[in-house]
Amino acid sequence: MNTDAPHAAAASPVLTADQIEARLRAELPHWRLAEGAIAREVRTSGWKATLMVVNTVGHLAEAAWHHPDLAVSFDRVGIRLSTHDAGGITEKDLALASMVERVLMWRPGAEPGAALDGTPDEPRWRYISYD
Repeated sequence: MNTDAPHAAAASPVLTADQIEARLRAELPHWRLAEGAIAREVRTSGWKATLMVVNTVGHLAEAAWHHPDLAVSFDRVGIRLSTHDAGGITEKDLALASMVERVLMWRPGAEPGAALDGTPDEPRWRYISYD
């Protein structure tokens, strides 16, 4: 095995706009189809929280070997996903968006019987705006 070259994954077919819109409505309601990508904005409480979101998305993207475009500002992170080598939106984009959604919007205190409390739901402690 050649460890110097990145692995090549099988090409994913590009999804139609109708397929994408249906999947977003059913599975990812906070994402939208925008200019050839699926996109979402995550609002945070400030710079430190923004960096946590960026690092989380970065970790998930690198682990998946599928990299988003990010727009980073003080209290928000814009995420855009498309499969550049396929020339459109594929299952890869929907899968990564789903993982980003699950991890970023995880609220341990909201789970019945959870051992972890999660951050208090007060502005001074909240670091992300949950949808």
